[in-house]
Amino acid sequence: MYGFGTRSAAIALCLVLGVVCAARAAQESAAAEAVPTDSELERSHAVIGKIEIDNGNIFDLSDPRENNWLFRLADRLHIRTRPGVIRAQLLFRPGDRYSRRLLDESERILRSAAYLYDARIWTVRYHDGRVDVRVRTWDVWTLDPGFNFSRSGGANSTGAQLQELNLLGTGIALRVERTSDVDRIINLYQIQDLHPLGSWTGVTATYEHNSDGMMGELTVNRPFYSLDTRHAWGIDALKWTRVDSLYDLGAIVDRFHEDYRTVSANYGWSPGLQNGWVQRWSAGATLDEHQFSPTALWQGPTLLPADRKLIYPWLDFSLVEDDFLRLKNRNQIERTEDFYLGTLVDARVGWSDRAWGADRDALIVSGSVNTGFAFEGGSLLLIADNAAGRLEHGTLRNGLLTGSIKYYFVESPRALFYSAVQGAAGHNLDLDDQILLGGDTGLRGYPLRFQAGTSDVLMTLEQRYFTDWFPFRLWRVGGAAFFDAGRTWGNVPLAEPSLGLLKDFGVGLRFGNARSGLGNVTHVDLALPLVRPAGVKGLQFLVQTQQGF
Repeated sequence: MYGFGTRSAAIALCLVLGVVCAARAAQESAAAEAVPTDSELERSHAVIGKIEIDNGNIFDLSDPRENNWLFRLADRLHIRTRPGVIRAQLLFRPGDRYSRRLLDESERILRSAAYLYDARIWTVRYHDGRVDVRVRTWDVWTLDPGFNFSRSGGANSTGAQLQELNLLGTGIALRVERTSDVDRIINLYQIQDLHPLGSWTGVTATYEHNSDGMMGELTVNRPFYSLDTRHAWGIDALKWTRVDSLYDLGAIVDRFHEDYRTVSANYGWSPGLQNGWVQRWSAGATLDEHQFSPTALWQGPTLLPADRKLIYPWLDFSLVEDDFLRLKNRNQIERTEDFYLGTLVDARVGWSDRAWGADRDALIVSGSVNTGFAFEGGSLLLIADNAAGRLEHGTLRNGLLTGSIKYYFVESPRALFYSAVQGAAGHNLDLDDQILLGGDTGLRGYPLRFQAGTSDVLMTLEQRYFTDWFPFRLWRVGGAAFFDAGRTWGNVPLAEPSLGLLKDFGVGLRFGNARSGLGNVTHVDLALPLVRPAGVKGLQFLVQTQQGF
Protein backbone atom coordinates (compact mmCIF):
# COMPACT_ATOMS: atom_id res chain seq x y z
CA MET A 1 0.00 0.00 0.00
CA TYR A 2 2.78 2.36 0.91
CA GLY A 3 4.65 1.55 -2.34
CA PHE A 4 1.57 2.25 -4.41
CA GLY A 5 1.14 5.67 -2.79
CA THR A 6 4.77 6.58 -3.34
CA ARG A 7 4.56 5.67 -7.00
CA SER A 8 1.38 7.68 -7.36
CA ALA A 9 3.00 10.72 -5.78
CA ALA A 10 6.03 10.35 -8.04
CA ILE A 11 3.84 10.11 -11.10
CA ALA A 12 1.87 13.16 -10.01
CA LEU A 13 5.08 15.09 -9.42
CA CYS A 14 6.38 14.16 -12.85
CA LEU A 15 3.11 15.28 -14.41
CA VAL A 16 3.29 18.60 -12.59
CA LEU A 17 6.91 19.12 -13.64
CA GLY A 18 6.04 18.20 -17.19
CA VAL A 19 3.25 20.75 -17.26
CA VAL A 20 5.54 23.42 -15.79
CA CYS A 21 8.31 22.68 -18.31
CA ALA A 22 5.84 22.67 -21.17
CA ALA A 23 4.41 25.98 -20.02
CA ARG A 24 7.89 27.46 -19.71
CA ALA A 25 8.85 26.20 -23.16
CA ALA A 26 5.62 27.65 -24.55
CA GLN A 27 6.39 30.98 -22.89
CA GLU A 28 9.91 31.01 -24.30
CA SER A 29 8.60 30.04 -27.73
CA ALA A 30 5.98 32.75 -27.58
CA ALA A 31 8.62 35.23 -26.44
CA ALA A 32 10.87 34.24 -29.33
CA GLU A 33 8.00 34.58 -31.78
CA ALA A 34 7.15 37.94 -30.25
CA VAL A 35 10.56 39.48 -30.96
CA PRO A 36 9.84 42.73 -32.82
CA THR A 37 11.37 43.44 -36.21
CA ASP A 38 14.73 45.16 -36.50
CA SER A 39 13.14 48.48 -37.39
CA GLU A 40 10.72 48.22 -34.46
CA LEU A 41 13.56 47.43 -32.04
CA GLU A 42 15.56 50.40 -33.28
CA ARG A 43 12.58 52.77 -33.12
CA SER A 44 11.79 51.70 -29.56
CA HIS A 45 15.44 52.22 -28.53
CA ALA A 46 15.75 48.62 -27.35
CA VAL A 47 19.09 47.66 -25.84
CA ILE A 48 21.16 44.50 -26.09
CA GLY A 49 20.45 42.04 -23.29
CA LYS A 50 22.11 38.65 -23.08
CA ILE A 51 24.62 37.64 -25.77
CA GLU A 52 24.68 33.88 -26.31
CA ILE A 53 27.80 32.48 -27.98
CA ASP A 54 27.16 29.21 -29.82
CA ASN A 55 30.44 28.21 -31.44
CA GLY A 56 29.99 24.98 -33.36
CA ASN A 57 32.64 22.37 -33.95
CA ILE A 58 33.99 21.30 -37.34
CA PHE A 59 31.43 18.59 -38.04
CA ASP A 60 27.70 18.52 -37.31
CA LEU A 61 27.24 15.22 -35.47
CA SER A 62 23.46 15.66 -35.54
CA ASP A 63 23.73 14.97 -39.29
CA PRO A 64 23.97 11.18 -39.80
CA ARG A 65 26.26 11.76 -42.79
CA GLU A 66 28.83 13.38 -40.51
CA ASN A 67 28.35 11.26 -37.41
CA ASN A 68 31.12 8.69 -37.96
CA TRP A 69 34.17 7.68 -35.96
CA LEU A 70 36.62 9.77 -38.00
CA PHE A 71 34.66 12.99 -37.71
CA ARG A 72 33.87 12.38 -34.05
CA LEU A 73 37.61 11.93 -33.45
CA ALA A 74 38.38 15.15 -35.33
CA ASP A 75 35.86 17.07 -33.22
CA ARG A 76 37.31 15.64 -30.00
CA LEU A 77 40.88 16.52 -31.02
CA HIS A 78 39.93 20.01 -32.17
CA ILE A 79 39.90 22.76 -29.56
CA ARG A 80 37.02 25.04 -30.39
CA THR A 81 37.39 28.81 -30.57
CA ARG A 82 36.94 30.23 -27.09
CA PRO A 83 33.73 32.22 -26.60
CA GLY A 84 35.77 35.17 -25.33
CA VAL A 85 37.67 35.34 -28.64
CA ILE A 86 34.40 35.54 -30.54
CA ARG A 87 32.87 37.99 -28.06
CA ALA A 88 35.89 40.32 -28.38
CA GLN A 89 35.19 40.78 -32.10
CA LEU A 90 31.58 41.86 -31.66
CA LEU A 91 30.80 45.53 -32.13
CA PHE A 92 28.09 45.51 -29.45
CA ARG A 93 27.91 44.77 -25.73
CA PRO A 94 25.07 44.22 -23.25
CA GLY A 95 23.41 47.55 -22.58
CA ASP A 96 24.24 49.01 -26.00
CA ARG A 97 21.38 50.29 -28.14
CA TYR A 98 20.24 47.63 -30.62
CA SER A 99 21.42 48.10 -34.22
CA ARG A 100 20.94 45.55 -37.01
CA ARG A 101 23.81 47.22 -38.87
CA LEU A 102 26.21 46.39 -36.03
CA LEU A 103 25.04 42.78 -36.00
CA ASP A 104 25.64 42.51 -39.75
CA GLU A 105 29.05 44.16 -39.52
CA SER A 106 30.04 41.87 -36.65
CA GLU A 107 29.07 38.89 -38.83
CA ARG A 108 31.41 40.11 -41.56
CA ILE A 109 34.27 40.59 -39.09
CA LEU A 110 33.83 37.05 -37.75
CA ARG A 111 33.62 35.55 -41.24
CA SER A 112 36.93 37.19 -42.13
CA ALA A 113 38.70 35.14 -39.43
CA ALA A 114 40.58 32.23 -41.01
CA TYR A 115 39.56 29.87 -38.20
CA LEU A 116 35.80 30.34 -38.75
CA TYR A 117 33.81 28.92 -41.65
CA ASP A 118 30.78 31.12 -41.20
CA ALA A 119 28.93 33.31 -38.71
CA ARG A 120 25.31 34.30 -38.11
CA ILE A 121 23.83 36.68 -35.52
CA TRP A 122 20.12 37.01 -34.79
CA THR A 123 17.68 38.03 -32.07
CA VAL A 124 16.10 35.31 -29.91
CA ARG A 125 14.10 37.00 -27.12
CA TYR A 126 12.65 40.38 -26.24
CA HIS A 127 11.68 41.41 -22.73
CA ASP A 128 11.52 44.65 -20.74
CA GLY A 129 13.06 46.70 -23.52
CA ARG A 130 16.01 44.32 -23.87
CA VAL A 131 16.68 41.99 -26.78
CA ASP A 132 18.78 38.84 -26.38
CA VAL A 133 21.09 37.95 -29.24
CA ARG A 134 22.59 34.64 -30.36
CA VAL A 135 25.96 34.48 -32.12
CA ARG A 136 26.44 31.25 -34.09
CA THR A 137 29.82 30.39 -35.58
CA TRP A 138 31.30 27.30 -37.21
CA ASP A 139 34.92 26.31 -36.67
CA VAL A 140 37.25 24.79 -39.27
CA TRP A 141 40.24 22.50 -38.87
CA THR A 142 43.14 24.86 -38.21
CA LEU A 143 46.11 22.52 -37.66
CA ASP A 144 47.72 21.95 -41.05
CA PRO A 145 50.72 19.62 -41.10
CA GLY A 146 51.62 18.37 -44.52
CA PHE A 147 52.91 19.07 -47.99
CA ASN A 148 51.76 21.33 -50.78
CA PHE A 149 52.24 21.31 -54.52
CA SER A 150 51.28 23.82 -57.17
CA ARG A 151 52.03 24.21 -60.85
CA SER A 152 51.43 27.25 -63.04
CA GLY A 153 53.06 28.52 -66.18
CA GLY A 154 55.09 25.31 -66.53
CA ALA A 155 56.86 25.78 -63.17
CA ASN A 156 56.37 23.79 -59.98
CA SER A 157 56.24 24.97 -56.39
CA THR A 158 56.54 22.49 -53.52
CA GLY A 159 56.64 22.83 -49.79
CA ALA A 160 56.06 21.44 -46.34
CA GLN A 161 54.45 23.29 -43.50
CA LEU A 162 53.11 23.10 -40.00
CA GLN A 163 50.70 25.84 -39.10
CA GLU A 164 48.04 26.32 -36.48
CA LEU A 165 45.61 29.15 -37.19
CA ASN A 166 43.82 29.00 -33.85
CA LEU A 167 46.21 27.92 -31.10
CA LEU A 168 44.22 26.35 -28.25
CA GLY A 169 41.16 28.24 -29.48
CA THR A 170 42.72 31.65 -28.80
CA GLY A 171 42.87 32.96 -32.38
CA ILE A 172 46.68 33.05 -32.29
CA ALA A 173 48.29 31.76 -35.49
CA LEU A 174 51.66 29.98 -35.67
CA ARG A 175 53.28 29.07 -38.95
CA VAL A 176 56.46 27.19 -39.92
CA GLU A 177 56.93 26.53 -43.61
CA ARG A 178 59.54 25.50 -46.16
CA THR A 179 58.72 26.25 -49.78
CA SER A 180 60.69 25.85 -53.00
CA ASP A 181 59.53 27.85 -56.01
CA VAL A 182 60.99 29.31 -59.19
CA ASP A 183 62.59 32.20 -57.28
CA ARG A 184 63.99 30.75 -54.06
CA ILE A 185 63.79 28.30 -51.18
CA ILE A 186 61.87 29.93 -48.35
CA ASN A 187 62.06 28.96 -44.67
CA LEU A 188 59.33 30.94 -42.94
CA TYR A 189 58.43 31.43 -39.26
CA GLN A 190 55.46 33.54 -38.21
CA ILE A 191 53.30 34.33 -35.20
CA GLN A 192 50.18 36.48 -35.36
CA ASP A 193 47.64 37.62 -32.79
CA LEU A 194 45.07 40.07 -34.12
CA HIS A 195 43.20 40.36 -30.81
CA PRO A 196 45.65 40.07 -27.90
CA LEU A 197 43.86 40.18 -24.54
CA GLY A 198 40.59 40.82 -26.35
CA SER A 199 41.81 44.08 -27.92
CA TRP A 200 41.87 45.28 -31.53
CA THR A 201 45.63 45.95 -31.49
CA GLY A 202 47.10 43.19 -33.64
CA VAL A 203 50.70 41.95 -33.68
CA THR A 204 52.38 40.02 -36.51
CA ALA A 205 56.03 38.93 -36.50
CA THR A 206 57.56 37.16 -39.53
CA TYR A 207 61.05 35.88 -40.22
CA GLU A 208 62.36 34.16 -43.35
CA HIS A 209 65.74 32.50 -43.79
CA ASN A 210 65.96 31.90 -47.54
CA SER A 211 68.34 30.49 -50.09
CA ASP A 212 69.13 33.99 -51.38
CA GLY A 213 68.83 36.11 -48.23
CA MET A 214 66.47 36.86 -45.37
CA MET A 215 63.33 38.77 -44.49
CA GLY A 216 62.08 40.10 -41.18
CA GLU A 217 58.91 42.08 -40.48
CA LEU A 218 57.13 43.32 -37.38
CA THR A 219 53.70 44.92 -37.55
CA VAL A 220 51.74 46.37 -34.64
CA ASN A 221 48.53 48.13 -35.55
CA ARG A 222 45.05 49.05 -34.45
CA PRO A 223 43.12 49.45 -37.71
CA PHE A 224 39.84 51.09 -38.60
CA TYR A 225 38.22 47.78 -37.73
CA SER A 226 34.64 48.98 -38.18
CA LEU A 227 32.80 51.68 -40.07
CA ASP A 228 32.33 53.68 -36.87
CA THR A 229 35.90 53.35 -35.54
CA ARG A 230 37.16 56.82 -34.59
CA HIS A 231 40.91 56.25 -34.20
CA ALA A 232 43.55 53.96 -35.71
CA TRP A 233 47.31 53.68 -35.59
CA GLY A 234 50.07 51.39 -36.79
CA ILE A 235 53.81 50.75 -36.89
CA ASP A 236 55.49 48.51 -39.46
CA ALA A 237 59.16 47.64 -40.00
CA LEU A 238 60.38 45.39 -42.80
CA LYS A 239 63.83 44.39 -44.05
CA TRP A 240 64.81 41.90 -46.70
CA THR A 241 67.85 40.87 -48.70
CA ARG A 242 67.28 38.73 -51.79
CA VAL A 243 68.16 38.08 -55.40
CA ASP A 244 65.63 39.61 -57.77
CA SER A 245 65.09 38.37 -61.32
CA LEU A 246 63.72 40.06 -64.42
CA TYR A 247 61.77 37.83 -66.81
CA ASP A 248 60.89 37.66 -70.48
CA LEU A 249 59.38 34.75 -72.48
CA GLY A 250 59.29 32.75 -69.26
CA ALA A 251 63.08 32.92 -68.77
CA ILE A 252 65.34 35.01 -66.54
CA VAL A 253 67.01 37.83 -68.48
CA ASP A 254 68.65 39.66 -65.56
CA ARG A 255 69.51 39.08 -61.93
CA PHE A 256 70.74 41.38 -59.18
CA HIS A 257 70.91 41.55 -55.40
CA GLU A 258 68.51 43.82 -53.54
CA ASP A 259 68.64 45.16 -49.98
CA TYR A 260 65.34 46.68 -48.99
CA ARG A 261 64.06 48.25 -45.78
CA THR A 262 61.00 50.23 -44.89
CA VAL A 263 59.70 51.69 -41.66
CA SER A 264 56.31 53.35 -41.41
CA ALA A 265 54.17 54.81 -38.65
CA ASN A 266 50.70 56.31 -38.90
CA TYR A 267 47.78 57.65 -36.94
CA GLY A 268 44.22 57.96 -38.22
CA TRP A 269 41.05 59.64 -37.07
CA SER A 270 37.45 59.71 -38.25
CA PRO A 271 34.12 61.28 -37.22
CA GLY A 272 32.61 57.81 -37.72
CA LEU A 273 29.66 56.66 -39.81
CA GLN A 274 27.38 59.55 -40.76
CA ASN A 275 24.41 59.21 -43.13
CA GLY A 276 25.81 56.04 -44.67
CA TRP A 277 29.32 57.44 -45.31
CA VAL A 278 32.63 57.42 -43.45
CA GLN A 279 35.42 59.97 -43.77
CA ARG A 280 38.87 58.92 -42.57
CA TRP A 281 42.04 60.95 -42.27
CA SER A 282 45.47 59.45 -41.64
CA ALA A 283 48.90 61.01 -41.23
CA GLY A 284 52.19 59.18 -41.16
CA ALA A 285 55.83 59.01 -42.13
CA THR A 286 57.70 56.39 -44.18
CA LEU A 287 61.27 55.39 -44.89
CA ASP A 288 61.56 53.39 -48.13
CA GLU A 289 65.08 52.40 -49.22
CA HIS A 290 66.30 50.08 -52.01
CA GLN A 291 69.94 49.26 -52.69
CA PHE A 292 71.02 47.11 -55.65
CA SER A 293 74.26 45.30 -56.45
CA PRO A 294 75.43 42.63 -58.94
CA THR A 295 75.21 38.96 -58.01
CA ALA A 296 78.11 36.61 -58.71
CA LEU A 297 75.72 33.77 -59.58
CA TRP A 298 74.46 35.51 -62.72
CA GLN A 299 76.51 35.19 -65.90
CA GLY A 300 74.27 37.08 -68.33
CA PRO A 301 73.80 40.79 -69.05
CA THR A 302 72.97 42.99 -66.08
CA LEU A 303 71.23 46.33 -65.83
CA LEU A 304 71.24 47.47 -62.24
CA PRO A 305 68.26 49.53 -61.06
CA ALA A 306 69.19 52.84 -59.49
CA ASP A 307 69.31 52.96 -55.70
CA ARG A 308 66.41 54.77 -54.06
CA LYS A 309 65.96 56.27 -50.62
CA LEU A 310 62.69 58.02 -49.93
CA ILE A 311 61.86 59.60 -46.57
CA TYR A 312 58.53 61.35 -46.48
CA PRO A 313 55.62 62.37 -44.29
CA TRP A 314 52.23 61.79 -45.88
CA LEU A 315 48.55 62.57 -45.52
CA ASP A 316 45.77 60.21 -46.54
CA PHE A 317 42.04 60.72 -46.99
CA SER A 318 39.45 58.04 -47.66
CA LEU A 319 35.71 58.12 -48.20
CA VAL A 320 33.81 54.88 -47.58
CA GLU A 321 30.16 54.14 -48.31
CA ASP A 322 28.30 51.62 -46.17
CA ASP A 323 27.01 49.11 -48.74
CA PHE A 324 27.62 45.37 -48.44
CA LEU A 325 25.92 42.31 -49.88
CA ARG A 326 25.97 38.71 -48.65
CA LEU A 327 25.90 36.03 -51.36
CA LYS A 328 26.94 32.45 -52.19
CA ASN A 329 28.42 30.71 -55.22
CA ARG A 330 30.31 33.59 -56.78
CA ASN A 331 33.99 33.07 -55.94
CA GLN A 332 33.50 30.30 -53.38
CA ILE A 333 31.51 27.05 -53.42
CA GLU A 334 28.59 26.97 -50.97
CA ARG A 335 30.30 29.44 -48.68
CA THR A 336 29.03 32.83 -47.53
CA GLU A 337 30.75 35.69 -49.36
CA ASP A 338 30.66 39.35 -48.41
CA PHE A 339 30.86 41.75 -51.35
CA TYR A 340 31.55 45.45 -51.00
CA LEU A 341 29.30 47.41 -53.37
CA GLY A 342 29.74 50.90 -52.01
CA THR A 343 31.97 53.63 -53.35
CA LEU A 344 35.41 53.81 -51.79
CA VAL A 345 37.77 56.64 -52.66
CA ASP A 346 41.28 56.95 -51.24
CA ALA A 347 43.97 59.54 -51.93
CA ARG A 348 47.45 59.92 -50.43
CA VAL A 349 50.13 62.54 -50.92
CA GLY A 350 53.62 62.74 -49.41
CA TRP A 351 56.80 64.74 -49.85
CA SER A 352 60.31 63.26 -49.80
CA ASP A 353 63.10 65.75 -49.18
CA ARG A 354 66.91 65.61 -49.14
CA ALA A 355 66.82 67.69 -45.98
CA TRP A 356 65.37 64.65 -44.18
CA GLY A 357 68.04 62.23 -45.45
CA ALA A 358 66.36 61.15 -48.70
CA ASP A 359 68.39 60.91 -51.90
CA ARG A 360 65.89 63.02 -53.87
CA ASP A 361 63.08 65.54 -53.64
CA ALA A 362 59.84 63.94 -54.80
CA LEU A 363 56.09 64.34 -54.54
CA ILE A 364 54.69 60.86 -53.86
CA VAL A 365 51.05 60.31 -54.78
CA SER A 366 48.64 57.40 -54.86
CA GLY A 367 44.92 56.90 -55.10
CA SER A 368 42.20 54.33 -55.65
CA VAL A 369 38.51 54.15 -56.50
CA ASN A 370 36.30 51.08 -56.00
CA THR A 371 32.59 50.60 -56.51
CA GLY A 372 30.07 47.90 -57.28
CA PHE A 373 26.55 47.35 -58.55
CA ALA A 374 24.02 44.61 -57.86
CA PHE A 375 21.35 43.66 -60.40
CA GLU A 376 18.13 41.72 -60.30
CA GLY A 377 18.77 38.02 -59.96
CA GLY A 378 22.03 38.42 -58.05
CA SER A 379 24.34 39.52 -60.87
CA LEU A 380 27.21 41.83 -59.89
CA LEU A 381 29.48 44.42 -61.50
CA LEU A 382 32.68 45.36 -59.62
CA ILE A 383 35.02 48.17 -60.70
CA ALA A 384 38.43 49.00 -59.22
CA ASP A 385 41.12 51.52 -60.25
CA ASN A 386 44.47 52.36 -58.64
CA ALA A 387 47.17 54.91 -59.48
CA ALA A 388 50.57 55.69 -57.95
CA GLY A 389 53.80 57.43 -58.84
CA ARG A 390 56.49 60.01 -57.99
CA LEU A 391 56.91 63.49 -59.38
CA GLU A 392 60.60 64.38 -59.54
CA HIS A 393 61.47 67.82 -60.95
CA GLY A 394 58.15 67.87 -62.79
CA THR A 395 58.64 64.42 -64.35
CA LEU A 396 56.48 61.41 -63.48
CA ARG A 397 58.56 58.44 -62.30
CA ASN A 398 57.38 54.90 -61.63
CA GLY A 399 53.86 55.91 -62.60
CA LEU A 400 51.46 52.99 -62.62
CA LEU A 401 47.75 52.90 -63.39
CA THR A 402 45.84 49.64 -62.89
CA GLY A 403 42.18 48.83 -63.25
CA SER A 404 39.70 45.98 -63.44
CA ILE A 405 36.06 45.38 -64.32
CA LYS A 406 34.45 42.12 -63.17
CA TYR A 407 30.96 40.95 -64.04
CA TYR A 408 29.13 38.00 -62.47
CA PHE A 409 26.03 36.97 -64.44
CA VAL A 410 23.87 34.49 -62.53
CA GLU A 411 22.28 31.88 -64.80
CA SER A 412 20.95 29.66 -62.01
CA PRO A 413 21.76 28.94 -58.35
CA ARG A 414 24.52 26.59 -59.57
CA ALA A 415 25.68 28.22 -62.80
CA LEU A 416 27.36 31.58 -63.35
CA PHE A 417 29.10 33.32 -66.24
CA TYR A 418 32.09 35.37 -65.14
CA SER A 419 33.87 37.94 -67.29
CA ALA A 420 36.70 40.30 -66.41
CA VAL A 421 38.98 42.81 -68.05
CA GLN A 422 42.03 44.06 -66.19
CA GLY A 423 45.02 46.06 -67.26
CA ALA A 424 48.01 48.12 -66.24
CA ALA A 425 49.84 51.07 -67.77
CA GLY A 426 53.26 52.22 -66.59
CA HIS A 427 55.34 55.34 -67.20
CA ASN A 428 59.08 55.61 -66.47
CA LEU A 429 58.89 52.49 -64.34
CA ASP A 430 61.75 51.64 -62.00
CA LEU A 431 63.70 48.78 -63.53
CA ASP A 432 62.84 46.41 -60.67
CA ASP A 433 59.09 46.95 -61.21
CA GLN A 434 57.94 44.80 -64.12
CA ILE A 435 54.55 44.48 -65.77
CA LEU A 436 54.32 40.78 -66.59
CA LEU A 437 51.73 38.56 -68.24
CA GLY A 438 51.77 34.77 -68.19
CA GLY A 439 50.52 31.56 -66.67
CA ASP A 440 50.90 32.85 -63.11
CA THR A 441 48.98 36.08 -63.78
CA GLY A 442 45.90 34.75 -65.55
CA LEU A 443 47.04 33.81 -69.08
CA ARG A 444 46.75 30.14 -68.21
CA GLY A 445 47.91 28.57 -71.48
CA TYR A 446 51.40 30.11 -71.35
CA PRO A 447 54.58 29.92 -69.25
CA LEU A 448 54.83 32.09 -66.17
CA ARG A 449 56.07 35.68 -66.59
CA PHE A 450 55.95 35.17 -70.33
CA GLN A 451 55.54 38.70 -71.69
CA ALA A 452 57.05 41.89 -70.26
CA GLY A 453 56.03 45.40 -71.23
CA THR A 454 55.16 48.88 -70.07
CA SER A 455 51.43 48.10 -70.21
CA ASP A 456 49.16 45.10 -70.55
CA VAL A 457 45.56 43.96 -70.72
CA LEU A 458 43.95 40.62 -69.93
CA MET A 459 40.41 39.44 -70.66
CA THR A 460 38.91 36.40 -68.93
CA LEU A 461 35.66 34.61 -69.81
CA GLU A 462 34.66 31.76 -67.54
CA GLN A 463 31.63 29.53 -67.28
CA ARG A 464 31.41 28.38 -63.67
CA TYR A 465 29.47 25.45 -62.24
CA PHE A 466 28.82 24.86 -58.54
CA THR A 467 27.77 21.28 -57.89
CA ASP A 468 26.14 19.86 -54.77
CA TRP A 469 28.72 17.07 -54.69
CA PHE A 470 30.32 17.01 -51.25
CA PRO A 471 32.75 14.04 -51.28
CA PHE A 472 33.58 12.68 -47.83
CA ARG A 473 31.85 15.79 -46.44
CA LEU A 474 35.22 17.55 -46.84
CA TRP A 475 35.38 19.22 -50.26
CA ARG A 476 32.89 21.19 -52.29
CA VAL A 477 33.32 20.53 -56.00
CA GLY A 478 32.86 22.85 -58.95
CA GLY A 479 34.00 23.13 -62.53
CA ALA A 480 34.89 25.76 -65.11
CA ALA A 481 35.42 26.25 -68.82
CA PHE A 482 37.47 29.33 -69.63
CA PHE A 483 38.96 31.54 -72.33
CA ASP A 484 41.82 34.01 -71.74
CA ALA A 485 43.21 36.65 -74.08
CA GLY A 486 45.91 39.19 -73.31
CA ARG A 487 48.86 41.13 -74.58
CA THR A 488 51.54 43.61 -73.58
CA TRP A 489 52.77 46.85 -75.17
CA GLY A 490 55.95 48.83 -74.94
CA ASN A 491 59.64 47.99 -74.87
CA VAL A 492 61.50 47.24 -71.66
CA PRO A 493 65.26 46.66 -71.20
CA LEU A 494 66.53 43.17 -72.17
CA ALA A 495 63.04 42.01 -73.23
CA GLU A 496 61.87 41.00 -76.70
CA PRO A 497 59.10 43.00 -78.40
CA SER A 498 55.52 42.01 -77.66
CA LEU A 499 54.23 38.91 -79.44
CA GLY A 500 50.81 40.51 -79.84
CA LEU A 501 47.52 39.05 -78.68
CA LEU A 502 47.87 35.66 -76.97
CA LYS A 503 44.83 33.44 -76.40
CA ASP A 504 44.03 30.18 -74.66
CA PHE A 505 41.06 28.11 -73.59
CA GLY A 506 40.64 25.24 -71.19
CA VAL A 507 38.65 23.39 -68.57
CA GLY A 508 39.20 22.71 -64.91
CA LEU A 509 37.92 21.39 -61.62
CA ARG A 510 37.55 23.40 -58.41
CA PHE A 511 37.79 21.93 -54.92
CA GLY A 512 36.66 24.16 -52.09
CA ASN A 513 37.95 22.93 -48.74
CA ALA A 514 34.97 23.27 -46.44
CA ARG A 515 36.75 22.11 -43.28
CA SER A 516 40.07 23.96 -43.33
CA GLY A 517 41.08 27.54 -42.71
CA LEU A 518 43.65 27.33 -45.52
CA GLY A 519 43.64 27.62 -49.25
CA ASN A 520 39.99 28.23 -50.03
CA VAL A 521 39.81 26.81 -53.57
CA THR A 522 42.20 24.41 -55.31
CA HIS A 523 42.30 24.71 -59.13
CA VAL A 524 43.17 21.79 -61.41
CA ASP A 525 43.23 23.09 -65.00
CA LEU A 526 44.16 22.05 -68.51
CA ALA A 527 44.82 25.05 -70.78
CA LEU A 528 45.52 25.01 -74.52
CA PRO A 529 47.29 28.01 -76.11
CA LEU A 530 45.65 29.13 -79.35
CA VAL A 531 48.70 31.16 -80.39
CA ARG A 532 51.92 29.16 -80.02
CA PRO A 533 55.18 31.09 -80.25
CA ALA A 534 58.39 29.09 -80.27
CA GLY A 535 58.98 27.23 -77.00
CA VAL A 536 55.34 27.20 -75.86
CA LYS A 537 53.95 23.74 -75.18
CA GLY A 538 50.70 22.59 -76.70
CA LEU A 539 49.04 21.97 -73.33
CA GLN A 540 49.55 23.49 -69.90
CA PHE A 541 48.70 21.60 -66.71
CA LEU A 542 48.08 23.81 -63.69
CA VAL A 543 47.44 23.07 -60.02
CA GLN A 544 47.00 26.15 -57.86
CA THR A 545 45.43 27.12 -54.56
CA GLN A 546 43.75 30.50 -54.80
CA GLN A 547 41.48 32.74 -52.78
CA GLY A 548 38.56 32.15 -55.11
CA PHE A 549 37.10 30.32 -58.08
